[in-house]
Amino acid sequence: MRFKHFYIGLLGLILLSSSTVLPNNETTINLQLLTIQTEFEAGSTIILKFSASETINPILYCSNSYGSTLVSPSRIGSILSYSIPKNISKKTGQVYWKLINDVMSLSGQLNIISKQEVAVIETYIGPPSIEAGGTDYTMLVVIPTDSLDNPLPDKTLVHAKYQFLSNESLDPIKTTNIIAYKNIYSYKKSGRILVSSESLNTNSKEFTVIVFPAIPTDFKISAKRPHSYADGNQVTTFETSIIKDKQDNVVSDGTYVSFYITNDLGNSLKTSGTTINGVATALMIHPDYKTQWSIKAYVDGMAESDIIALNYNQVIKDFGTNFSKNNRAIIVGPLQSFMKQTIPDGLQVKLLVYKENKLIETLTKTSIDGFVNFNLNPNNLKNDTYTIVIKTAGLEKTVKLIQLW
Repeated sequence: MRFKHFYIGLLGLILLSSSTVLPNNETTINLQLLTIQTEFEAGSTIILKFSASETINPILYCSNSYGSTLVSPSRIGSILSYSIPKNISKKTGQVYWKLINDVMSLSGQLNIISKQEVAVIETYIGPPSIEAGGTDYTMLVVIPTDSLDNPLPDKTLVHAKYQFLSNESLDPIKTTNIIAYKNIYSYKKSGRILVSSESLNTNSKEFTVIVFPAIPTDFKISAKRPHSYADGNQVTTFETSIIKDKQDNVVSDGTYVSFYITNDLGNSLKTSGTTINGVATALMIHPDYKTQWSIKAYVDGMAESDIIALNYNQVIKDFGTNFSKNNRAIIVGPLQSFMKQTIPDGLQVKLLVYKENKLIETLTKTSIDGFVNFNLNPNNLKNDTYTIVIKTAGLEKTVKLIQLW
């Protein structure tokens, strides 16, 4: 019985001692960056190399401002190589990377710079038109980029070139925050400024900026007419002097000029014209009665002319009237002009019918061959006594108490 307990105790000690002896299977992890270069030109091949134990193959995580990606390695012995994708390596800026591993990790960053060349010069200019005088300006904006559409580094030299009349200028400017810009001021004269830019022997296309004259200054007007008679037929031509700005530039063709006419009754007329070579002309038909015109012209809101006065003389001294057919057929004429010639067709004649000082009918016609024919309709004017007034060319004739039947 004693031997039985002895052997049981001995077997327990053997089992206990065998469970505490563990084999040592742990392996030392080795992971080290071998690539020293941290700055690369855009578009170049970028390969990051690491020395690593053969038991691990971590994934490389890459990120830049355009996005993120995961890169699997290729192994030759203990060397792991990670090829950075082109969609990341061709864009300038910072690239952040990190090896994803459970035991340990490495991280770092790369700097990708643009190619030292200019493939395209993006050029913008505006406004496309400015005012002469030296205070208004247009802005030239230049963005030089490489063949991968990356902007060049700050302080890249750009030459702004522009030409106006006999002047040619070249101003060096440098990029800041990917752009270079230059304010180009107008000259005192009007004309065209031709603008271009150059960077690293690459030139932009040509741009044109129009330098328009400034706002016009006050001017004078004159009038031309075939005669001074108020015949309601001929035309008076109004003309401005050459309208210029304060820099003595002739205003642009098409500048709108309004001519306002006031007669001695206080009535107003308006005509207008646009400038050609700085001169605007406008037309107005003569009045058909004696009057005086006062004329002034405006470039609305900017400039005005002096005031001129024109007198129009009475063209018809007298006219005849003839009543027939129960006094209901009335012939007015002959209407003769200042040389006793027949007045041109179209002179307006009015016939007004009054009953006891109350106007009851008005008839208006225009002359043909120096005469006007009126017919008083019995349906409108019953047989009775009326007063008839005839007006034309500022003249007036009254026939009182005429009997219609």
